[in-house]
Amino acid sequence: MNDAAVEGASGQPAAEPSLHRVMGPWLLLLFIVGDILGTGIYALTGQVAKEVGGVVWLPFLVAFVVALITAFSYLELVTKYPKAAGAALYTHKAFGIHFITFIVAFAVMSSGITSASTASRAFSANMSEAFSLGFGPTGITMIGLAFMALVAIVNFRGVGESVKVNVVLTLVELTGLLIIIFIGLWAIGAGQGDVSRVTQFSASADRGAFWSVIAATTLAFFAMVGFEDSVNMAEESKNPSRIFPKVLLAGLLITGVIYVLVSISAITLVPAEELGEGETPLLKVVQAGAPGFPVEIFGFITMFAVANSALINMLMASRLVYGMGREHVLPAIFGKVHAGRRSPYVAIIFTSLLAFALITFVGEVPALGGTTALLLLCVFTVVNVAVLVLRRDPVEHEHFRTPTFMPVLGAVSCAFFAGPWTGRDPVQYSIAGVLLAIGVVLWIVTVIYNRATGERPADDMSELSGPGPVN
Repeated sequence: MNDAAVEGASGQPAAEPSLHRVMGPWLLLLFIVGDILGTGIYALTGQVAKEVGGVVWLPFLVAFVVALITAFSYLELVTKYPKAAGAALYTHKAFGIHFITFIVAFAVMSSGITSASTASRAFSANMSEAFSLGFGPTGITMIGLAFMALVAIVNFRGVGESVKVNVVLTLVELTGLLIIIFIGLWAIGAGQGDVSRVTQFSASADRGAFWSVIAATTLAFFAMVGFEDSVNMAEESKNPSRIFPKVLLAGLLITGVIYVLVSISAITLVPAEELGEGETPLLKVVQAGAPGFPVEIFGFITMFAVANSALINMLMASRLVYGMGREHVLPAIFGKVHAGRRSPYVAIIFTSLLAFALITFVGEVPALGGTTALLLLCVFTVVNVAVLVLRRDPVEHEHFRTPTFMPVLGAVSCAFFAGPWTGRDPVQYSIAGVLLAIGVVLWIVTVIYNRATGERPADDMSELSGPGPVN
């Protein structure tokens, strides 16, 4: 994310002439692919395998289809309203109710924090495993906290991220996954591993085949988040109404294929029960398929990938809280900017403390990643409904129009996968509920304060829109 995008999401005027249309289709494609790739596939492949056995690729495929359906709704909205915006802005345009807009914005913010906390946990686990440091659970938690503190310091100092830097980060993340695919193909060609595992299904005894796949998909969906972040680059893309549909769909297809191939390589080389142990599944694949490959190099790539995810998510979360403070939908103190560093230090402290709490009291990658997916599935349900509502709001320019059945199917599928009937761990609802409850309390405090002082939220709440979470 570059400075212009972050500034546009954090309270700068929309007319600011700093957003130049510099992104052509190839740079936009790399941005989208880079946003989707990340912690999800690196950290949760083993947990998905634990649910379904050898057909670990199937939940990733189902998650891809669900994300693809919702992507069509985002395409209609981003080409209809080609601004640096997001789910909160679309929600406000559709319903015009400040509280609903706030809840959507706070859910997006919360998903960024849970995603960053997932990345923090994955970072410390991979450091321990790759460099044979032997951290126990307490050690992994402490390293995760130290890592998050470092992210907070970098966030406070201010980070200028350009599209070129994003390209480099994307290539590093992509390299790690291509290494897994290459090792898998090489091992298969050499007669190593067991390809027959890819068709071996291992369902939970109390769930059955269908519900085991559904439960695994609720985890795998975390690997597909990030595509919605691309809408925030609309003002910096050349002719977004024309190029976005093809580029976004191509980016989703590329990452979907990569995830399926990585899953096949992983299960071919490592049995499902072994893959599901611990929090470093892809390191096990490298060790099994290429014992001579320096595991430290792959561990470094993994740490690099998840560190980038954590930083971008905490940038997003703090800027979104800052924007809500500036819009008077959270206490105004959250809108304060440090005089020297020009960074939203109160918002950074608030979001970092929430991340510290999640790392300390939740810790486990499946719970944190699953909560991210849960929050976003709820947001996606609202966005899919918003598409249908906003059909009443015609615009003068031509834009992408998804077939009506797609947002309907998207709303139903996202609501379905967010439900408790999927076998989702109840702790994920508890985490999401606590985070949103914190937001509601702050909202009530703000409403009381606003009534006492005569302040009120702005009618145009577009500045609530920040970049979405990446995995």
